[in-house]
Amino acid sequence: MTNERLRDALLSKGIDPEALADDLGVDPKTVERWISRSRTPYPKYRYKIAARVQESEQYLWPDAAPQKKAVETSGSELVEFFPHRSAVPGELWDRLLDRATNRVDILVYVGMFMTEKPALISTLKSKAANGAQVRLLFGDRDSDAVIQRSLDERIGRHTISAKIDHALAHFAPLANVPNVDVRTHGTVLYNSIYRFDDEMVINPHVYGKIASHAPAMHLRRLSAGALFSTYADSFDAVWDDARPHTW
Repeated sequence: MTNERLRDALLSKGIDPEALADDLGVDPKTVERWISRSRTPYPKYRYKIAARVQESEQYLWPDAAPQKKAVETSGSELVEFFPHRSAVPGELWDRLLDRATNRVDILVYVGMFMTEKPALISTLKSKAANGAQVRLLFGDRDSDAVIQRSLDERIGRHTISAKIDHALAHFAPLANVPNVDVRTHGTVLYNSIYRFDDEMVINPHVYGKIASHAPAMHLRRLSAGALFSTYADSFDAVWDDARPHTW
């Protein structure tokens, strides 16, 4: 049985089996057996492979680690919990953005607090110019989900729609910038997601509370964990169904 997840992960990163074997110091036939015969590598190799392809060990080898161990490792991905998103220190946001070199993913309806950072637009442009992929997801102002959220927050039927217009106008300087993509979505937003390479801040939404008053979690990806990848997969699912924004 072929390990299709490992094969696809290597292909997506442009890593051939021979190069991986050389990097790990093993025989190329060993790597081929990991792929074509679904053999499970030793833990030290699983860790290195997962880091190279930026996938979790649990995803690549679901049966490799005992369930209890996988649960414990996933729990270790939680760096810090905040009772409110507004309690996340400004310096943490700055550090996460400053250190990101490969990926910045943001999923919100509005994310108006981001407009308060004077250097955000120029920083995102700089990141993109240096090869980072920047993906920004805002709410579709006319979607049923956005209108319902506005009604749920008792701020008027079209208030969040107007806020989305404001946010998109703020980010308009990113239009047509290479490596920057902006889309709009009409999904029910269970969580706002802010990803910076292998760290992220998750803002779960609570009925009757505005986003800044809801909790937030700072996560850091571990190769054997599953919590980080759960939210990363959620972002990708929304991204795939979203529409490119026309400025």
